[in-house]
Amino acid sequence: MEIRLLQYAVEIYRKKSFTKAADSLHIAQPSLSQQIQKLEKEIGVRLFARGQGGVIPTPEGIRFIEKAQQILRQHDDLLREMRENNEGIGSELTIGAPAVTGGHVLPLLIKNFLKQYPQMKVRLIEESTEELENLTTRGEVDLSILPLPIENNQLATRLMLTEPLLLAVPREEKDWMSEQIRHFVRSAAEHDQVTEGTVPLAEMSCSTFILLKQGFGFRRIVLDLCADSGFQPQIDFETSNIETAQSLVASGLGVTIVPKMVMRQHANFNPLYIPLQSHPTRTVVFAYLKERYLSLAARAFMDVYESQNPVP
Repeated sequence: MEIRLLQYAVEIYRKKSFTKAADSLHIAQPSLSQQIQKLEKEIGVRLFARGQGGVIPTPEGIRFIEKAQQILRQHDDLLREMRENNEGIGSELTIGAPAVTGGHVLPLLIKNFLKQYPQMKVRLIEESTEELENLTTRGEVDLSILPLPIENNQLATRLMLTEPLLLAVPREEKDWMSEQIRHFVRSAAEHDQVTEGTVPLAEMSCSTFILLKQGFGFRRIVLDLCADSGFQPQIDFETSNIETAQSLVASGLGVTIVPKMVMRQHANFNPLYIPLQSHPTRTVVFAYLKERYLSLAARAFMDVYESQNPVP
């Protein structure tokens, strides 16, 4: 059985279409169909069937695809490891990150990495936390930057940073605000920011919340914090962008919780940030597939970050 036949089968599974897979593989569609028929005859099972959503794998096909993906990863890892043993660090690195974190930590990190390794080509993929876990597990990214907790036990992690979480509220008093929150708003009107004090998250139990959409790890963090404070938040708006969430808060449409790194320091149109009494934090890690060869480029990328941000 040739490696390319495994690649063909996996690509059809990913694209759910012979035509799209053929385009991706740069071969003619009739030729691809013939090759899959040849493969099915060799192994004695049918791999794909026509479904309502396109081409779908049969039960035997699902098992075949799972094994084929493992073999292809091992094949690619072996080639990469042998090549790096002979030639040193490679020339490509694929990084995954959610927009909440990637936009704040990656620009400087990539810049510093490319200073040391100018021959490298860095490819960036921005997706939800859930999808990035899937991409990392499938080996489609070398390294992802993800918040804890990570659901998939196939992924290994390396600490990146831990940062405080802050409550973001409008700068104008609203009917749904408690007296304690109103006090912070009035005080900030004089000093432009909260100078001292904290607020229990339970004070926001009657407030409307603005959260990231399903699939974003930070949404789970906020919901868990609210649950620990004894309430389930009323969610009026959902977004895939933390900057949109902050703008909605600044417009007086609700409250949210944000990581410290996304605080708007100099924008005119920004929320008021208040420290929470429980001093919650979030931890961000580098994540990679345990069973996969970790490239020299991926290791160097993490080392560059640590050299610029030494752990105290």
